[in-house]
Amino acid sequence: MTNHYYTQNPDVQHDEIQWSFNLLGHNLLFTTDNGVFSKKRVDYGSRVLLDALNFNDLPAGAILDLGTGYGPIGLTIASHWPDRQVDMVDVNELALSLAQQNAQNNHLENTRVFESDQYAQISGKYAAIVTNPPVRAGKSVVSGMLTGAYDHLVPGGTLTVVLQKKQGAPSAKKTMKATFGNCETIHKDKGYYILQSVKEDN
Repeated sequence: MTNHYYTQNPDVQHDEIQWSFNLLGHNLLFTTDNGVFSKKRVDYGSRVLLDALNFNDLPAGAILDLGTGYGPIGLTIASHWPDRQVDMVDVNELALSLAQQNAQNNHLENTRVFESDQYAQISGKYAAIVTNPPVRAGKSVVSGMLTGAYDHLVPGGTLTVVLQKKQGAPSAKKTMKATFGNCETIHKDKGYYILQSVKEDN
């Protein structure tokens, strides 16, 4: 079975659609297709995550959107914080091609889109990592995305995650606290929890 959005090459009948959506005051144009997560609108969890972000006190550096899909989180961040480089990665090649197309269609030049299974192709360190993790891919994938973030953040950098309470937010909070020594619930909305850990200076 290869037609899941969290696989490398979803086996789907293509049916591209195009629509616009306002996120953080930016009207963004999206092209989506079968085989990607939340094809017809930006999912509620991603919107709650974006609304909770505050990068004013971040250290210098780029931002990583881990599991970008067709790009709604990364492209919104790139629009809203144009002085930041935003790297957008996913394992799904179809989603990545759409994310690249969406970056071009929205004239966002401060983005890089590339394939990475979690952190496999990531060598740099980031000021922030944000993710709406693919819960359906399984707990080990989600845990790997959370624990792996530590080594890819600069001191003072943040990991911000959206998860529903019923899909493992309490467990994820424990994992993040064990990894970083801290984890705050910075926002809650309709069962969605926004969790954030800071990589403290050692």
